[in-house]
Amino acid sequence: MNLSLRQLAVYLSILTIGAGAGLTGSRYLFPQNRSFQQLKNVAVTLPSESVTPNPVTNSLPATGGDNLNFIANAVQKVGPAVVRINATRKVPNPISDALKNPFLRRFFGEEEQPIPQERIERGTGSGFILSEKGQLLTNAHVVADTDTVQVTLKDGRTFKGDVVGVDTITDVAVVKISADNLPTVRLGNSQNLIPGQWAIAIGNPLGLDNTVTIGIISATDRTSAQVGVPDKRVSFIQTDAAINPGNSGGPLLNAQGEVIGVNTAIRADAQGLGFAIPIETAARVANELFTKGKAEHPFLGIEMTDLSPQKKQQINQENQLNIQPDTGVVIRKVIADSPAQRAGLLPGDVIQKINNKPVKTSAQVQKYVESTTVGDILALEVNRSGKILTVKVQSGVYPKK
Repeated sequence: MNLSLRQLAVYLSILTIGAGAGLTGSRYLFPQNRSFQQLKNVAVTLPSESVTPNPVTNSLPATGGDNLNFIANAVQKVGPAVVRINATRKVPNPISDALKNPFLRRFFGEEEQPIPQERIERGTGSGFILSEKGQLLTNAHVVADTDTVQVTLKDGRTFKGDVVGVDTITDVAVVKISADNLPTVRLGNSQNLIPGQWAIAIGNPLGLDNTVTIGIISATDRTSAQVGVPDKRVSFIQTDAAINPGNSGGPLLNAQGEVIGVNTAIRADAQGLGFAIPIETAARVANELFTKGKAEHPFLGIEMTDLSPQKKQQINQENQLNIQPDTGVVIRKVIADSPAQRAGLLPGDVIQKINNKPVKTSAQVQKYVESTTVGDILALEVNRSGKILTVKVQSGVYPKK
């Protein structure tokens, strides 16, 4: 059989990315933090009447009608402000590149018309409206490196979206549409979440618009390494509310209908597990992207791990160190020419305090550092071979690579 190049291209073009696939070609399927009080300076002003959920009982709000429960009430409040984002980009056509091989051209025969050099990738994600004048928040992997962005509101209106800024380190991006008097979300507080509290997700999974799923907060402060995305700087919220491709960028709500996180589909093998970026992190980054077009992250230049007696013994043997504590946060590696190296931190140092505040896990260290500003001086109290030292480190800018 002498299959033409055109027939081959048509056949292989069927193998396209689905509606929930990511545009960035990364591990994504679609593919830290200042205090909450500092969020008063973000572009979106928090309403003074915002309800603060009880962190222990998570008491439910009163229903708005005989047939409405707290989930329906929350969805009615937020649903109109949740949008679908359709994005496209041009990428090199692998068929065209492959058929540059003379052997393949002889095997499949000559072609009357040239094979296109590029193909179009399409993807669908979610987002939500922060301001009445069309400021939107979504995931970076939904809109990064795209050629066109189309935003569709729940009422059916569509707008051209302009990507104002993208921060791949936190997977947060902001988009602007030309519209006024839009419905907006209310931002909540994720700092005091407790596993077991209600969690509601709204988005467009698999292209199914305005889908609502519900579950609970499964865990908090999941580090990027634990989640499997070590290149990110986020302490994730874990939930069992269904988050599928296309949910990325949509809101995670509490029982009062307040946004506590930004859903992100980041684990292809996650069965019954979803993750969200805490709203404090997302709002802070969004404000920087809207005002400066970029977000800067403080950087020390250390790789850490949580200690246990077994891990302590293993690290001591493998690296010929003399780590004394059985628990704490140990520095596994100091990156060359980093602020940590210039300050004198060493592998084997066990971090006990930062600016006189005790830290017991690497997640706490990451969150504390991310809550500071580039250029701040951090006083790290470390245990070095049984001796207590204080090392002052001036944070730098997180490197692009």
